[in-house]
Amino acid sequence: MTMQQTPYESIKKIVSPLLPPELVQYLPSRWEKIGSVVTIKVPEKLREYKEILGKAYADCLDCTTTLNDTGGILGVYREPVVEVIYGSSQTETIHIENGIRFKIDPQRIMFSSGNIEERRRMATIAHVDETVVDLFAGIGYFTLPIAVYSKPKRIFACEINPVAYDYLCKNVVLNHVSHIVEPCFGDNRVVAPKDCANRVILGYLHDPWEFLPVAFQCLEHQVGMLHYHELVPVENIPGQPLSHIEAVAECFDRCVEFLKVHEIKSYAPRINHVVLDVRISQ
Repeated sequence: MTMQQTPYESIKKIVSPLLPPELVQYLPSRWEKIGSVVTIKVPEKLREYKEILGKAYADCLDCTTTLNDTGGILGVYREPVVEVIYGSSQTETIHIENGIRFKIDPQRIMFSSGNIEERRRMATIAHVDETVVDLFAGIGYFTLPIAVYSKPKRIFACEINPVAYDYLCKNVVLNHVSHIVEPCFGDNRVVAPKDCANRVILGYLHDPWEFLPVAFQCLEHQVGMLHYHELVPVENIPGQPLSHIEAVAECFDRCVEFLKVHEIKSYAPRINHVVLDVRISQ
């Protein structure tokens, strides 16, 4: 029986005759496929062959466009720095994951497939009588799974990036959860509703502790559940993020019960993206 080739093996087979033999080893073995768009990171050694790579990756992964990640994710708006190396420059697409439909333009908005397990977990985390505040909703990464599968009473989804907010609003309609989700445009420190939530999600990785005070203010009577994301050296898990939460809890005269830590993925050598589940009480 002939073993079916992996996509990477198929890509390698296509491009190997077109590259100098010594460069084949540098072919990107990882990619981000979002709907009909695939993003790769072309090594400097292969820059002059990027159009060849773009076509091969698009063909083998059944995509219409290939983007080259040239600068990662930048700024408070979390904008990807990419270039089109194959296909159409019109890159709006619909990405389907766990039954959720995400309309998105990968040229303008980030989407991390590495967070898929956390999005699946969030789908069943809330209860029907709860009010949830998502302080960094993006296009609805966590808001939509919660709304579709947990069906809480209300979700306030805050987003500061106007492009992401526009897609958030479209995705709320696309997934038929307008009766549950209320998008809130602007800085969550200004627009997030106060003293109403049973559960708050802080899905932001750059100095997220700065937003803990607003999370406490969102909780009804400053009591409830927090799902707090942070980048942490592996030797400081869960102590470092827990200490950040406890410091703010002390300011509000509240207690912190540490429930669980979820290690999402490796972000850099010995630096992990983690989520802490904690209960805040009086």
